[in-house]
Amino acid sequence: MSYQVIRDTCQSISQGDLDTARLRILSGFPFVPLENAGRNYSDVQKTQIFIRDGFIDRYSGEKLVFPPVLRLMSKLMPDEFPYHPNWKMSECHIAYWQLSPTIDHIVPVARGGADEESNWACTSQLRNSAKANWLLEELGWELHPPGDLQEWDGLLHWYVDYANDHAEIKADPWFRGWLRTAENVIN
Repeated sequence: MSYQVIRDTCQSISQGDLDTARLRILSGFPFVPLENAGRNYSDVQKTQIFIRDGFIDRYSGEKLVFPPVLRLMSKLMPDEFPYHPNWKMSECHIAYWQLSPTIDHIVPVARGGADEESNWACTSQLRNSAKANWLLEELGWELHPPGDLQEWDGLLHWYVDYANDHAEIKADPWFRGWLRTAENVIN
């Protein structure tokens, strides 16, 4: 266990034996630098994973919402459902953190995981932030099964229908981009 290595190392330090202390760390609990390799996924890739996983947070089993649905709510009700471009907590509805899906590496790339679809999971922004570079076992988390799109589609089809019925939404480049993405992925 990690704490035992630290305990034994401290004992060596107390005895003035830094050489043994160094060896204990190097052999029992070595430093392994974590790389922060930023990832950028296209909206199509993200939507494909959200659909594959059934708009379910794979770490909690909770339902998530197709991203433009929340932004549409903020556009229509900015005071009741505020949005901030940097998700500033004091100016952005907490639903963005709790319900917005994102892609996470089940085994972080920084910990040896592959940057490939088989290692990607749909999760909320909140859990993605909490998980960071930790392994599921280290957090006591488990991978929940994907959701059933027949039961919950993250309001994706609702968004497609609403956007297609409202010219002002289709006129906005951001919303139009997500509409095209949704239509391309579901067709």
